[in-house]
Amino acid sequence: MAEPHSQHQAITRKLRGPDKVAALLLAMGKPAASRLLKHFDESEVALIAQSASELGMVPGPVLDDIVNEFSQRCQTGSNLEGSAQEIEKLLSGVIPSDKLLEIMSQVRGQSHQAVWPKLSSSAPNAVAQYLAKEHPQTTAFVLSRASPSCAAGVTAAMALDARDEVMRRMVSISNITPTALRLLETTLNDELLVKARRDTGPDIHARMADIINKMEREQMDGVLQSLFAHRPKEAKIVKGLLFTFDDIARISQEARLKLFDQVAPERLIIALKNCDADLKELILGAVAARSRRMIESELQTGPPSAQKDIVKTRRAIADLALEMAERGELEIHARDE
Repeated sequence: MAEPHSQHQAITRKLRGPDKVAALLLAMGKPAASRLLKHFDESEVALIAQSASELGMVPGPVLDDIVNEFSQRCQTGSNLEGSAQEIEKLLSGVIPSDKLLEIMSQVRGQSHQAVWPKLSSSAPNAVAQYLAKEHPQTTAFVLSRASPSCAAGVTAAMALDARDEVMRRMVSISNITPTALRLLETTLNDELLVKARRDTGPDIHARMADIINKMEREQMDGVLQSLFAHRPKEAKIVKGLLFTFDDIARISQEARLKLFDQVAPERLIIALKNCDADLKELILGAVAARSRRMIESELQTGPPSAQKDIVKTRRAIADLALEMAERGELEIHARDE
């Protein structure tokens, strides 16, 4: 297991130059940062503003690493939160108001594009708790923009009366003005998504799921059993993010078609060795007829594969499904009816 300091150093290395500059300027505060910003040109200020708006939570130790990298004497034990609001405060009075408005409009426009994918990947219970305080019409509109799997998870967590009213409103949902949409997206980002990052740290549940996904099945089951015994709520969230080769059986046929269109027949032959008969049939049903005949022939007459190669290939296919889901190309949590 990596040491905490090594993890922080890894995060630091992933940050781009503008990200590190934005973090330092936010940490300095407006007086000192304002003096420095006057030496940047407009394109550089816009780049820093965009980086700051997407920065999110920067743990204190990571900020210390950035400071050390720039060889500055600075001590801090607190975290730092980058957002469009913070960078706007920092820039106000430093550059002309018309230029500030232009830069922030561009920043918010690009930031808002990521609101709906981020919302769709949020924990349904957290989204449901937040929307419970909103008007049913607002809830209906938000769920109409979220992914189907997210909307289904959120409505499942609602009280029956609230769920039914929201679903009725979704049937006749209409578009809203661009101004109102921007306001809604800003509110969702600041009150729900940023808060979620602050409360849970740097995607700790996703990180846990990624670690467990890499384990052998026996180890995975043991870890999940331990998590459910001691942290049942967190375990439920982590389990919902897990995806193994066996889970291919619970995704839709459409998703399977998209997934195996990206898998070479040679790799699929290895993955299907010693595979459960029902799962094998589901997978072969998502393969082109010509490829299927070749794969079935090879499975019957071809040489056996080492178990470690089978496990490695299955894990690679599951990882591909996760990557495609992250890009929005398929859904891995929507069950076939």
